[in-house]
Formats: sequence, structure tokens, C-alpha cells
Amino acid sequence: MSAVAPLAGRVAVVTGAAHGLGRAYAHRLAARGAAVVVADLDGPGATEVAAQIEAAGGSALAVHVDVSDAAMLAAMCDAALDRFGRLDVLVNNAAIFLTVGMSRVPFDEITVAEWDRMMEVNVRGTWLACRAVVPHMREAGYGKIINVSSDTALKGSPNRIHYVASKSAILGFTRTLAAELGPDGIRVNAIAPGIVLSEPEPSPARRDQAIASQVLTDPLLPDDLAETVVFFASPGSDPITGQIVAVNGGGYM
Repeated sequence: MSAVAPLAGRVAVVTGAAHGLGRAYAHRLAARGAAVVVADLDGPGATEVAAQIEAAGGSALAVHVDVSDAAMLAAMCDAALDRFGRLDVLVNNAAIFLTVGMSRVPFDEITVAEWDRMMEVNVRGTWLACRAVVPHMREAGYGKIINVSSDTALKGSPNRIHYVASKSAILGFTRTLAAELGPDGIRVNAIAPGIVLSEPEPSPARRDQAIASQVLTDPLLPDDLAETVVFFASPGSDPITGQIVAVNGGGYM
């Protein structure tokens, strides 16, 4: 495989791929040679991203899916296999954060319903997506799972304890799943992004906040994380599993 297309012949599923970081991951994986399943709760958004990838010469399939719904995830896998014949990579990016609103309030002001929905999507959704995809990776004897945590799980962040708790769960989930799936040839790793300017037009205050949170002076953009995802998806990371990489401009070291 060339350095330009290290993922040629591979098929990657990216959840939450219609917007922000997930969209950047989908585009970069496609640029590196993978066929991409663009999975998102926003069906029209997923269709738009898939069309962009194909217009650029790549291969993509849009799938409308709620990651908290096991039946929809099974249908996603069936559609991917019908179109591409295999599943090699899963990027568990879908989460409640920006595109699906959450409260930013003290821990005792969060409603039980909102707490449960956060865990349902961010934690159970990651688990269910793995349950749906792993049998196909096991059959092939190889696979890559990249989970998306947050550097808030490493250092804490006030007034969103439900989000931070969900992203902390992903750290333990990643290490445990890596231990379980290693004998099957499946690698499981995670990235922990810092503050990323994923909004179309971030405010000056948001930009200043991002820079103040890290030691590097350039704010993080979605594309800045995409190559780390490509690395974990590619053969170059085959000796690595159960690891967490904080992509945060030195915001936590």
C-alpha cells in the first residue's frame, strides 16, 4: 500500500459522520483510500457527506442510524456488506455534545432523563455499534475500532458531569475491549480530543478559550484530528491496542 492510500480496499464505518469531527474523519478516511459508511442520526446530512466523498472520487454509503438502536445498527452493517462486502474499521464518534444539545449546569441540576440519554448514546451506543460490527471483523480475523473519548475525561470539566462521565467510560471500555478482542486480531484504541473548533464560524471567545486550554498556539480544527484516526485505522498501527491518545495541543500531558 502506498503512503497516499494506506486504507485502499478497506471499509470504514464512521458514526456521527454528518457533522463536525465525524465529517472530517469520513473525508480523510476516504482520501486515504477507504470506502466509508457515513452513519448519522441526521440522514440528509449523511447523504450530503457521502455525496461529497463520491464527488471527490471516493466511495461512500450514507446510512440513517441512531446508535442507541441495535436494530438500526444491524441494518447499517447489512447495508455496508451489501454495498462493499466487508467491514474493517469502526470509528465510534456519535455522541451528544454539539449537534445534539446538552445542559451545562451543576451536577445536581441535571435531570435523570438527560443523564440517561447521555449514557444511552455516548456509552451504550458505542457498545452496541461494536456488538454489531465485531462479528464481521472476527470472521475476517482482523479489524480496527477507534473510540472517541475527550480530554475532559482525563482532567475533569465542571458543569457537564454527565458528558465527562460518559467519555470517561469510553476509556475503560476501550482498554477492556482491546483485551477481549486481541486474540481475534482486532485492535481497539481511542482518541481524546481537546477543544476543537468544529463550529462553522466559531466566535472569537470560543477561539480564545480553545487556545487558552493548550500549550500550542494554534487552535485545533477537525482536520487536525483526522490523521490520528487514519493512523489507528491503518496497518501502521497494527502493533498498538488498548491505548488512548490525547489530541489536544498539549492541553493535558
